[in-house]
Amino acid sequence: MAKSLYETLEVSENATESEIKKAYRKLARKYHPDVNKEASAEEKFKEINAAYEILSDKEKKAQYDMHGDAMFGGQNFHDFSRAQGGNVDLDEILRQMFGGGGGFGGGFGGAGASGGNPFGGGFSGGGGFHQEPNLDIETSVTIPFSVSILGGSHSVSVNGDRFDIKIPAGVKTGEKMRVKGKGHAQGGRAGDLFLRINVASNPEYEREGDDLVKSFDVPLYAAMFGDKIAIQTLEKEIKLKVPAGTKNGQRFRVKEMGAMNRKTKQRGDLYLKANIVLPKIEDLDEDLVTLMKEKLPKE
Repeated sequence: MAKSLYETLEVSENATESEIKKAYRKLARKYHPDVNKEASAEEKFKEINAAYEILSDKEKKAQYDMHGDAMFGGQNFHDFSRAQGGNVDLDEILRQMFGGGGGFGGGFGGAGASGGNPFGGGFSGGGGFHQEPNLDIETSVTIPFSVSILGGSHSVSVNGDRFDIKIPAGVKTGEKMRVKGKGHAQGGRAGDLFLRINVASNPEYEREGDDLVKSFDVPLYAAMFGDKIAIQTLEKEIKLKVPAGTKNGQRFRVKEMGAMNRKTKQRGDLYLKANIVLPKIEDLDEDLVTLMKEKLPKE
């Protein structure tokens, strides 16, 4: 049974959770549109995120391991995504695959309906209870990491209808949102849409509660003698003063540039973690290399 999502992340079908995550981070950095300017990079980046969204979730991975590429109509995932016009709608794909409902026979299953009062319609003419149909829809939506931190609008597609929803700043994976009137419609009635939020990973950031952690490169000169370094954050570019003697992994706090706590309405902090970059020996002056060999301590 073909399972091309593993090929997309360049791992074996027996890869561990840690190996899958490591492979995703490596590929996401390589093909991120801000880094890779090739025309095909954005499409590849979307495919990588879609593959990781499924393989990093135990339930979704179990379903995919059972059905393989039959979920894509027998195509490998690359061909399937290209068939979407080169613009992969991850939200819609995941909704169709894992929203619940009718399984995979003959194609994708429909979105699952939420529960509700089984006797919500009152009495029927025959004297018994009349059960009105449940018009609500319950499904999932994957939002960009930056939107989860800063808030904003996000486009979703449900039942062939595309519309924007407002995402509050600080939302986390697992939270639910209700969109009134966007469920099934019948007899002049419309149900509601219940969205379970998934936040896409970002190769540059880790979220620790309400705090964010981002690694940044520090040239050896700046680490040894101090310097100012420009760093692009989710919101803007900032200048960080790196002191002389900075150690690898040392953290610097930038106050109130983390995630919003939706209960307290207070923002966490951004921690910038130093990654000291050593120069290539072949790029250094020969006299300097000789001097360093003579003078640098060996312990």
